[in-house]
Amino acid sequence: MAETRRYQFGGATRQMKHQVICVPGSVAPAAQRYASLAAATGDVAELHMKDLEVYRDATPPSDYSIEMELLGLDRLVDSLGLQHFHLVGYSGGGFVSLAYAATRPGRLISLGLFEPAGIPGARTAEEEKAHRSLEEQLRGLDGRDFMSAFVRLQLKPGVQPPVAPASTPPEMRNRPAGISAMIRAFDAYRLDRALFEACSFPVYAGYGDLSDDYQLVKVQVLARLFGDIQARRYAGVHHFVSPEQIYTPAHAYELASLWQRGEKALAVQLPQE
Repeated sequence: MAETRRYQFGGATRQMKHQVICVPGSVAPAAQRYASLAAATGDVAELHMKDLEVYRDATPPSDYSIEMELLGLDRLVDSLGLQHFHLVGYSGGGFVSLAYAATRPGRLISLGLFEPAGIPGARTAEEEKAHRSLEEQLRGLDGRDFMSAFVRLQLKPGVQPPVAPASTPPEMRNRPAGISAMIRAFDAYRLDRALFEACSFPVYAGYGDLSDDYQLVKVQVLARLFGDIQARRYAGVHHFVSPEQIYTPAHAYELASLWQRGEKALAVQLPQE
């Protein structure tokens, strides 16, 4: 695995590690969510953490939208000088990553997902039923009650949720408001799913066997949208286990293989020096 790849920077080409942008979900920040992945792939990849724009300020922007997240991603990759890069997204960051992939397919070398919160575009009847059920059961809740229900509703019946912390750190107190803002933004975001047909890069979609059945539904939908996709179910895992239980060495190996495969495909498309 210890090898470098060729990337283009404003017309120039140089040798470097895989360049990966990581977008977290709506609870843990990127550095926490992807610490184990960074440690496992540090010899082959440079991971750039991109926290969600919804948490840029103390409260979500009143006009918050998914487009804000996409523009935030643009600003990061432009500041890094990357023309092409790998994108990894979890939960809410998975929805953002899918929207980015559909609207900017020429920039991605690969897309790695774990249980995206949703798939942009018109939902199937099965997707709509699951999404509305979650939305309705969260309506009117706030604070710890909101977070407790948010976690419990995304697990299979009988699966015990992680123990809630005794107190909420100050930096986490805006999570219920941020999650609510993201759910509304998912509903408001419009996308033609036919755009996914232009995504020629490889996609990897992981999900846990202890998560609610909606996760499998989304993987099945993604399999119909992307031409080159691999899916894997992880045993003993659900949406809210610790990041180390999701981004294990085995999962990291799968993503590193995805990155390598994506770069081989890209090398065929790019002019050589």
